Parts: sequence; structure tokens; C-alpha cells
Amino acid sequence: MATRYWYKDVLPATAMASAEFSNVIGNILFKAASSKGLSYYIYLTYCYALATLVLLPITFFLISKTGLPPFKFPLVSRLCLFCLFGLSGQLCTYKGLELGTPTLFSAMSNLIPAFTFILAVFFRIEKVALRRSSGRAKIIGTIASISGASVVVLYKGPKVFYSPHRTSSSSVLLFHRPLGSPQSDWMIGGLLLAVGYLCNSVWYIVLAQIMKIYPEEMIVTFIYNLCEVILYVPLCLLGGSNTSSWRLTPSIVAASILYSGIFAFSFNTGVHIWGVRLKGPVYVASFRPLSIVIAAVMSAIFLGDDLYLGSVIGALILSAGLYAVLWGKAKEEEMSFDDDSGSSS
Repeated sequence: MATRYWYKDVLPATAMASAEFSNVIGNILFKAASSKGLSYYIYLTYCYALATLVLLPITFFLISKTGLPPFKFPLVSRLCLFCLFGLSGQLCTYKGLELGTPTLFSAMSNLIPAFTFILAVFFRIEKVALRRSSGRAKIIGTIASISGASVVVLYKGPKVFYSPHRTSSSSVLLFHRPLGSPQSDWMIGGLLLAVGYLCNSVWYIVLAQIMKIYPEEMIVTFIYNLCEVILYVPLCLLGGSNTSSWRLTPSIVAASILYSGIFAFSFNTGVHIWGVRLKGPVYVASFRPLSIVIAAVMSAIFLGDDLYLGSVIGALILSAGLYAVLWGKAKEEEMSFDDDSGSSS
């Protein structure tokens, strides 16, 4: 029983939180690298290519054990949709960030759990029994997680932690630029971000269907990374990238690509795919707002930003909401396990 609790509850939650932490570090490194002229498309091409190379020996080993995937229409069609929605989501969110602001980017990311929850219920991947406490807990927890992340982004409040080494760099000022900035067409940016996050939610739903057909996380991760490389190379060429833009200089550019390719892209994607197979798309998506709180805390500790009351309140609300979702999922799995035990006996 203890082993089942560790594998079904503790390990997935720890892995999802670690993936969001890794994602925040990758974003910070990319921001530093992009300020040195690194193109987003070239960055993604390099990262996906590196992640593909990292996963190549593992994939060969697994295929030698299990054989090639059954490349029939149900699996191939969903893999194509999986890769296309992943590409579309990244392109829309990047363009939305370019036209909008990082504040808008963070605020709109809270739509992912809501979109995923609605789509999962619509496609009958997730069941919601309103008469049961577990069903109500998932709904309330999802709303609370989104609300908590929104508080972190939209409410500042008084300072609760003042850093004597606060930096005045342009990257920090950029994060506090108001939503109504005349320098950005934030309305179009917000629309593109909404479309991008909807694509991300569909990505989770399609992934859940793939896992039912072919539950091999690492092989699916390898196929996804390989397909994204094939899709991004023509985009870079069509975008008019010259040979000098492909050079991995200065060192922050190389560090950003190495970290993201080895950890953020291969590790995060693998963890998300494993989490969707084990716990479902809503469970994985409910951890996405956690990255906002992680980014706020890391900025206070490592970048010298002040920590405000809004971040603390938002983190507490988000934590309570996340706990409610996890409790609801655990309660449903416990009831399902008891039903299976009762029917087998």
C-alpha cells in the first residue's frame, strides 16, 4: 500500500513540480540568451535536435525490447496532430509574447488548466461527479489554482521581503511593464496567447489518446522531438536566418541550449507524457500555474527582486487549489481501486 501511494501520488507530484522548476530555469536562460541576439526559432531547433540525440540511445534500447510502434492510422494520425498542435502552440505563444508583454503572457497561461479541464470533460477523459466531494474538489481546486496565479501576476501589494541587491536591469523592468503599454499591441497578443494555450490544452488531450494506444512514454517523446526538428528547420530557412545566427556564441547562448535541450525539452516532455499516462491531462495541466510562483520566488532570491504580499497570498491560494485537485484525484483513484478490489473478490 505504501509503495502504491509513493508511485501513484508522491512521485507524480514531485516530478511535475520539478518539471515546472526546470521550465522556469530554461525560460530565464533563454531570456538572457535572446538579449544577445538568439533567434527563438533557432533556439527551438537546436533544443529539439539536442533532446533527440539525448533520447536516441534510450529509444533504440526500448525498441529492441518492445519492437517498433504499431504505425497504423489511429496512432499515426494522433502523432501528427500531437506534433502540429505542439508547433502551433509554441508559435502562437511566442508571437503573443512578442506583441504583448510578459505580464500578459503569465496571466494568460492560467487558461491552460481551465481549457484542459473543459476539453477533458467534453472528450470524456475526465469524469466529474458533482454529487461527490472528489468532483467538487477538482472543480474548486482548478478555479483556486487559476485565481492564485492571477493574484501573483495582477496584485503587487506591499513589500514583505526587500533585497538590498536589487537590480535595475532591463529584463527586470520588462517583467513589470504594464498591460496597457503603448509599445505593444497587447490585445492581438492576448488573442494569440489564448489560441496558443488552447493548442497546448488540445496537445494534452491528444497525448492522453496516444497513451491509450501506445503507452511508451520515452519513444513517444523521441518521436515528438524528432518531428519538431523536421518542422522547425524549414521555418528557420523561410525566416531568412543567416549562417552567423546559428553560431553558439556568446557562452550564455550555448548554456541556454545545452540546459534546455538536455533537461527542459527531453526531461520535461517525458515527465508530462508519463504524467498524462499515469494521472490524466487535467492533473498535469493543474501544475502549470505553479511556474509563476516559482519564477517570483527565484527572482527574489537570485535576481534581487523584492518579494511582494501579492506573491505570498497568490502562492497560498494556488497551493490550496493544487492540493484540492490532488486530493480529488487521489480520492477518485482510491474509490476506483476499492471498486476493482470488490469486483475481483
